[in-house]
Amino acid sequence: MAQDKEAALTQSPTVRPLRWLTQFDRGFTLVKGLSLVTVLSSLLVGYFQYLNSYREKVSAQAKENMQAATKTFDDISTKFSQVQALQQQLFADYSTALDDRADADERAVAVKSAQDNLKDYETAQRALFETGELLARNAQMYIDWATNFSRDPAERIAPTSDPLDQTLLRTYDFDCEHHLPEFMTSTAGAATTPRGSAEDACSVDARYNWDPPHSYVDICPKNREKAGSNESVTIHWFSAKHQVVVMHYCLRNLHEKLAPMRSWAAHPEAKPASQMSAQTDRDRIQTAIDFQAKRLNAFMNLATFHMDGIRETYRPDSFACHVPVVTSMVGLFNDACTPIKTTPIIVLRR
Repeated sequence: MAQDKEAALTQSPTVRPLRWLTQFDRGFTLVKGLSLVTVLSSLLVGYFQYLNSYREKVSAQAKENMQAATKTFDDISTKFSQVQALQQQLFADYSTALDDRADADERAVAVKSAQDNLKDYETAQRALFETGELLARNAQMYIDWATNFSRDPAERIAPTSDPLDQTLLRTYDFDCEHHLPEFMTSTAGAATTPRGSAEDACSVDARYNWDPPHSYVDICPKNREKAGSNESVTIHWFSAKHQVVVMHYCLRNLHEKLAPMRSWAAHPEAKPASQMSAQTDRDRIQTAIDFQAKRLNAFMNLATFHMDGIRETYRPDSFACHVPVVTSMVGLFNDACTPIKTTPIIVLRR
């Protein structure tokens, strides 16, 4: 009977808080029994365990980002360079076949070379055209986003509204002969400034655009009715995605212009089409091929620049980044001790 009464008291609402306080006081008494050295040692051990865990995350992220960026760079550069090299060779063979100064042997070699390379060219360009949009997205994910170190993971991010794609360039009649990537400012040593085009709904978000003043070009539709808009769209040369989109569009444009050359390579016994026989026409095509080489070189320069940024950002930090309190103080002024933020990302959902 006494045991039942004691159990009833234990379960009563008044006694349960008292039991919790008693247990807490017992645990606190154990802590009070520890020496100051023991408490500080425990805090230091916990701090360095956290620091070591953070450094492991940084190292793993650096390796992952560098591998992804390198693979993307290699994939894009290889596919474009292969197609462009075959374009150049086919055009060189075509020009030799039309050259009055070339002898019969040189022309025969040119014809044979064009026949051998045509199938490889058609296969390579078809594979590139089929994967062009995917290559642009990979450049965006593994080069552009991976090197946007100023982005706060806790910031609410919505899907990008960047309008630049193949369809828009075609609708706007983008001129491949006058717009080449540019990274330098017009005046040496000019400070970088944000783009002041936030009012334009089609431009890149000005909050994330801190590139030199001459690293972009605003294009306008040549035919307003065809485009269905009169607003400008920004091509951002510091964006790997934008470079790949433009490079892909201009390569397709050049491919269409080379139709007479491809037709001749398939049937070299026929007389070359007159629309590419004139020297001025061939000079124009050669200029377009040279521009493509410059675009590919610009993309490779940008990609390696960004990859070096990954290496620089994730480099080993200084001794100050391993000292309690001092590390937090450094973080107030720069991110030298925190190359990556580990705040959970908040995703917008419908």
